[in-house]
Amino acid sequence: MPPSPVSGLLPAFPWDRLEPYKAAAAAHADGIVDLSVGTPVDPVPEVILRALTDAGNSPGYPTVWGTAELRDALTGWCERRLGATGMAHGNVLPVIGSKEFVAWLPTQLGLGPGDRVAYPRLAYPTYEVGARLARAEPVVYDSPTELDPDGLRLLWLNSPSNPTGRVLDADELTRTVAWAREHGVLLVSDECYLELGWEAEPVSVLHPDVCGGTYEGIVAVHSLSKRSNLAGYRAAFVAGDAAVLGELLQIRKHGGMMVPAPVQAATVAALGDDAHVTRQRERYAARRGALRTALEARGFRIEHSEASLYLWATRDEPCWDTVGELSKLGVLVAPGDFYGVAGEQFVRVAFTATDERVSEAVRRLTA
Repeated sequence: MPPSPVSGLLPAFPWDRLEPYKAAAAAHADGIVDLSVGTPVDPVPEVILRALTDAGNSPGYPTVWGTAELRDALTGWCERRLGATGMAHGNVLPVIGSKEFVAWLPTQLGLGPGDRVAYPRLAYPTYEVGARLARAEPVVYDSPTELDPDGLRLLWLNSPSNPTGRVLDADELTRTVAWAREHGVLLVSDECYLELGWEAEPVSVLHPDVCGGTYEGIVAVHSLSKRSNLAGYRAAFVAGDAAVLGELLQIRKHGGMMVPAPVQAATVAALGDDAHVTRQRERYAARRGALRTALEARGFRIEHSEASLYLWATRDEPCWDTVGELSKLGVLVAPGDFYGVAGEQFVRVAFTATDERVSEAVRRLTA
C-alpha cells in the first residue's frame, strides 16, 4: 500500500480563499490595487544586478556552505548590522529563501511525533506547516516563557512580526533566550523584517545584550527579499549556533540544497551596500504614511505596525467583511484569520505596491 500523501497533513492553502475577492477587485474600472501580498515591486538595485551578471558564467556546482566571500559577507553584516560579536564562518549558512528553511527546519532537525513546535498565536502560517510536515505537534503561545517545556523542541520567535509588525524589545528577547536555554529548547528567531523598523528599532537575538555573547541554542533567520527586492532570487541565510548549523549543513549537503553561484555573488554585493537599503526604506516609509492616513480616515484603527511591510488594521468587524468591502473599491487586502483565529477582526495591508498604485488606493479610500 502506498504511504498516505503528505498533503493530508497540511491545512488548506489560505490564499485560494481570496481568489473571488481578487476577481472582484480586478473588475474595478481603474484596475486592482493589490495590497494583499508583501512581494517587492521595485527594481533590483543596479549594484546587485551587476554582481549577478558578472557571476553568470558559473558552470560548476556551488557549495552548500557558500563561497568564502559569501561567508565573509554574512559574518561581516551580522557584526555590523546586528551587533553580533565573534562571528565565524561556522556561525552562518546560506539558504534557498527563508520560507524553505522555515518549512523544512523541523524535519531537518529530526523532529517527529511526540515533539512540539511553538510559534506565536498570530503568525506566518509556515511555522505550523513545518511542524505538520515533520508530524510534530504545533503549539501556539501568547508568551513563550509561559509555555509548558515538556516535549518542546523548537521555539519560533518573529520580530518584527508578520502580520502585526510588533517588535519584541531587548528585555523580552533576553528573557526568552534565557528560558529556552534553561529548558534545552532550540530558539529560532525569524528576523526577516529587522531592517524595516518605523516606530521601533528591532533588535536581533544575536546581539550580545540579548544572547550574552554566546550563540548556544539560538539561530536567527534573515532574508534579502524585502530589504533588497530579491524575492525572486531566493537569497537568505541563517546565523547562530555553530553546532546546530553544522548538523544542518550535513543534511543539506546530502539533499543538494545549494544556493546558485550567481545568487551567492549577488548576496555579497547586496550585503556590502547600505545605500540601496536606505533608498528602499524611504520608498516604503512614504507609502506606509499615505496608506495609514487614508485607512484611519476611513475609520480603521492601526495596531502595532511599528515595523515590517504591513499595517495591521481593524474596524472591529469580521475580516472577510472588510476584505469584501475593500474589494468593491478595487483594493485587495489579506484577511487576518490567515494568520490565526486571533486575527479574525483584522486585515493585513501591505505597502509593497508601486507609488502609482498606492496613490490610487489612497484616492479610493478617501473618496
